[in-house]
Amino acid sequence: MLYTCAMPRGYWLMKSEPDAFSWSDLVRDGSTLWDGVRNYQARNHLRSMRAGDHALLYHSISDKAVVGIMEVRAEAQPDPTALSGDWSVVTVVPLRPLKAPVTLASLKSDPALADLPLIRQNRLSVMPLTPDHYRHILSLGGLGDMRDATD
Repeated sequence: MLYTCAMPRGYWLMKSEPDAFSWSDLVRDGSTLWDGVRNYQARNHLRSMRAGDHALLYHSISDKAVVGIMEVRAEAQPDPTALSGDWSVVTVVPLRPLKAPVTLASLKSDPALADLPLIRQNRLSVMPLTPDHYRHILSLGGLGDMRDATD
C-alpha cells in the first residue's frame, strides 16, 4: 500500500504598489510571474513557496491594504527580468477579492496581529503568515465564512 503525506499549505503576504501591479491587473491577466523582487530575504520566501500555497495581496504605498487572495500555481524559477544576480519568481493566480480591504491601520491596531511580519518588517515585500494570522485577516476582510481558508 502506498501512503502519501500532503504538505500543509503555506500562507504568505505579498506586497505590490497598485500603480505598478494591482489586484485588478491580476484579475484581468488571470496569472502573473511575481517578478522584480530584489531583497534576499523576500527572494528566499519566494523559493519556499509551494504550488497550492495561498498569498494575500497587499497594496502598498497608496492604498496600504490587503485586497485579495492569490494562489501559487508554479514554484520558484529564475526571474526573467533580472539582468544580473540570482533572483526568483513564482506564478500566482487570483482566487477572490476580500469583501472589504483590510487597511494597515486596522492591522496595526489589532492585538491579534501584533507580531505580524508586515508590522515588524514593513519594508519586506514577501513574508510568511501563520495560519492564524491568515484566517484573522480574512475575517477582518469579510471572509470569515471561508471553509477552505486553511485546508
